Amino acid sequence: MAANETWEDITAKIKEQADIVQIIGEHVNLKRSGVRFLGLCPFHGEKTPSFSVHGGQQFFHCFGCGESGDVFSFVMKQQGLDFPEALRLLAEKYHIELPQKRRSKEDEQRQKQKEQLYKVNELAAGYFSNYLKQSKDATVARQYLETRGVSQEIQERFAIGYAPDVETVGWNYLGSKFKGAEQRTAIEAGLLVAKDSGGTYDRFRDRIVFPIYNISGQVCGFGGRIVGEGQPKYLNSPESPVFNKSNSLLGLYQQKEQIRKRNRAIMVEGNFDLISLVAGGCENVVAPLGTALTREQLRLVKRFTEEVTLLFDGDDAGGKAAARGVPFFLAEQITGKVAVLPAGHDPDTYVREEGLSALTRLLDNAENLPEFVLGRWVQQYGLGLDGKRRIVEELKPLLAATVSPLQRAVFLSHFAEKLGMQVADLERHLEQKIMKEIPVEPKITRQKQYAGIETLSIQQKQLVEFMILNPATYSVLAKNKIRDCLEGSIGEILFLELGKVVRQNPDAEPEELLTVLPEGAERRFVSNLLLNAGEEVDTDEGQCGKELDVFVDFLKRDQVKRESIRIMQQIQRAQAENNFQQVQELMMEKVRLAQILHE
Repeated sequence: MAANETWEDITAKIKEQADIVQIIGEHVNLKRSGVRFLGLCPFHGEKTPSFSVHGGQQFFHCFGCGESGDVFSFVMKQQGLDFPEALRLLAEKYHIELPQKRRSKEDEQRQKQKEQLYKVNELAAGYFSNYLKQSKDATVARQYLETRGVSQEIQERFAIGYAPDVETVGWNYLGSKFKGAEQRTAIEAGLLVAKDSGGTYDRFRDRIVFPIYNISGQVCGFGGRIVGEGQPKYLNSPESPVFNKSNSLLGLYQQKEQIRKRNRAIMVEGNFDLISLVAGGCENVVAPLGTALTREQLRLVKRFTEEVTLLFDGDDAGGKAAARGVPFFLAEQITGKVAVLPAGHDPDTYVREEGLSALTRLLDNAENLPEFVLGRWVQQYGLGLDGKRRIVEELKPLLAATVSPLQRAVFLSHFAEKLGMQVADLERHLEQKIMKEIPVEPKITRQKQYAGIETLSIQQKQLVEFMILNPATYSVLAKNKIRDCLEGSIGEILFLELGKVVRQNPDAEPEELLTVLPEGAERRFVSNLLLNAGEEVDTDEGQCGKELDVFVDFLKRDQVKRESIRIMQQIQRAQAENNFQQVQELMMEKVRLAQILHE
């Protein structure tokens, strides 16, 4: 990167060097039509090409769904990235140097640790896959997959492998593959278990193994299904610096394009449920890893679709799982539906016995999630006086999860009608005590007019930038009333939005703020800040602490100034009322505050 190059220059250079026809052609079969190229739109299902790419003008447009933009827009939409991520990806592809943040030694060590974990996981996935394909001792595993209808093509797509049993290879098959630092990393990744007496043994034994990929295609963990006798039936990797099962979905990396194309994700409970549906032709499928659905998992899916259908067995557990998920769907503003399988079926048996067309009809007739849950409650409690009281109690966490006035109004109106109640009465009962399934987040009232960044003083702007670049300091700044200092400005919006991120992940990185910001001035400000901070941010913890002390002192003095202004207003009112005693008391308080400011 040249010393005099701005970020605008770099962005322009990438757009100049990145051939939009080549980039889009890696994902869409394009055919020349005059000066443009035509293909089937990757963002919605269509049979007649309406997706147009103009190489000379470097933009695309779909006449079917209306999607359009430049090379950055395409990469962001197609891969579920934000602008800085798309910029880095294209810069790397075209060998354009970007400035990098200076990292502390601790940050560099954490990054190196993650890279080592990904590398060891990738190696292990290869060992498991090769053993399944090549070893004569994996015959039983191959036969098992064959009986489940898992073809060779599906095995390759999901990199399915086999961890051999103890009787065949002993307790340390995988452990024998790793030595020294790699072995220590394999223990940290949960592939190996360290023995108290020294040495290691394999965690996964006699199991069909599914590598779990993050959205970037890196192997972050594994899920294993027992082949012979033994418990537990399913076993996942333990949590590590690169794997958190609550924030992972099996199949999302492989199936994200099908999910985007069909604008719907089907969520099933088990690994083989997912594999069977994909093998049966239903490809827009994902599966949580033996956990209840989480808000983080919905956020992952939300990058590619705005509709999720839960496909459950007809048992009570599925209904309870659906009820637990409703607040998350409301909070993320994703359309949720439920399709219930006939008695005696799971997704695997249903698609194999009834076929894809029957499954498609079942999914197309899925019931809206809130309606499904309300129906369960009516069935469970009835619509008598006591039943309605219980249903209202069940609705409280759902109302707490609504995130906009419109969503709240529709919610109240809809359920009031269903329960035969007045909207005001239902709202009053629901407001009496809100349960806390979801952390309560300060809501931004968009009716309020927020001033732009240009209205902030230099110190306020520096404070906002410090807060964004150092999310770990959020709670300290909040305690010292940073919101009061930034009230009515873009800074207040960014404070509230960063709070959402920090409550979800206390160790959040600054870039995660972009995941909750819509297009607009706030997002542009943060994007520019993060890009331009590359060479300037000092991540030394001691220096960060010193800067935090300076800003805390600034906030405390700001509070005193605000209090002084409030006292002056009270003095003026007291003078107007000829209350001279109160004037004297208030003047003494104002003098005290002035002394604090001059200390």
